Amino acid sequence: LYRNEILDYFKTLETDTVKYDITMADGKNDMAEQTNQVQNFITQGMDVIILNLVQTSSADAIIDMVVEAGIPLVLINREPLAYDKDGKTLDEAYEGILDNPTVCYVGADARQSGTFQGEIVASLDNHGDVNGDGVINYIMIEGDPENIDAQYRTEFSVKALKDAGYEVKCLDDQVGNWQQAKGQELTANALTAHGYDVEVVFCNNDGMALGAVAAIQAAGRVVGEDIYVLGVDALEAVQLIKNGEMTGTVLNDHIGQSHKAVDVAVAALNGEAIDNYYWVDYVKVDKAYAEANY
Repeated sequence: LYRNEILDYFKTLETDTVKYDITMADGKNDMAEQTNQVQNFITQGMDVIILNLVQTSSADAIIDMVVEAGIPLVLINREPLAYDKDGKTLDEAYEGILDNPTVCYVGADARQSGTFQGEIVASLDNHGDVNGDGVINYIMIEGDPENIDAQYRTEFSVKALKDAGYEVKCLDDQVGNWQQAKGQELTANALTAHGYDVEVVFCNNDGMALGAVAAIQAAGRVVGEDIYVLGVDALEAVQLIKNGEMTGTVLNDHIGQSHKAVDVAVAALNGEAIDNYYWVDYVKVDKAYAEANY
């Protein structure tokens, strides 16, 4: 989605006198592969690089490499912050990681996506407390544990409920690595272990949420009646939300992010000053929003 939108948007900016020669590379979810690609771009003398990092923990090395080559760098979608093995955030461990006039990040604040998940649950008539005992019992299915989006979505979805004054209890917290099959497996295991005590399933993305829905249906549970499921991305999940088979998701605006990344890249090409951060808002997608907008 990002790749296609970036390519299409660059074309709309072309004129009779201004053309853009775009080279795309697929990192294949392999940091070594992506590092080699960036090194090749530097050797080829690219004028600007837009990069969706495979591993946010490698941001400092990539940034240093590109900055040393004198090429503007626009990071997109995966915020270059994460926790190292000593528990420090990378901005503490590598102070000033984005403190460079030719480097920026374009993306959505993952804290907002987690907050929106929690707010969707809080807005339900029973606030996610299906059995009415005053406690919202949930399970958490996390994405990549080193990814800052996964970390923030995990933290802030629950924080939103606590901030709203609700008591919560975590029954299980597992890593699904963004995969639908893992989301299904982990949810099935949690439902076997905790049964109807599970009232809310938070998933860091829609892929794992789709797996969770499959596990819930296989267990004879009914979303919207005795359990709730939340995801992030607003892709395949939207139809499930319209059908009442999933509670909600959060739109990660790839169009807005792609356009902003291109605009910033063009500004850098033109020698204009750029900021270090450009934020694009997430959007809450519940059944009412899905029916009105999709």
